[in-house]
Amino acid sequence: MSEVEVLVEAPVYPTEDPEKVKRAIENVLFGAEYELRPAELGHVLVARARGRDALSKLRILIRMDRISDAVRAALLAGVEGDKLVFYLNKQAAYARHVSTSEPHGESPLGPIRFEVRCPDPRALIDWLAPRTG
Repeated sequence: MSEVEVLVEAPVYPTEDPEKVKRAIENVLFGAEYELRPAELGHVLVARARGRDALSKLRILIRMDRISDAVRAALLAGVEGDKLVFYLNKQAAYARHVSTSEPHGESPLGPIRFEVRCPDPRALIDWLAPRTG
């Protein structure tokens, strides 16, 4: 699955340390290139990575937290053709845990948005968060 392209975006509000937001993303994403862009309120940290291995940290954390079925349901809901869109709680990611999130209103500091493009998102989900039962 070398055709996997990962785009991650997280808001960085004026009260936040951009390095801490970067660390939250680094805890769930491997081998990314980062760019801090100005936004309406603060900045947006953008990370780009390629290949299935970019999601290997996320895969490990899903297993460690034993939440494969819950994450799997959230991921399957985010499949749109060759694209998978999902959101993770920024504070949980900073603490090296996985907690899916809604796009708005659930997290006061905003979620981390993942957009993953690949030929077969369902196969990627099977690898990331396999059925446990």
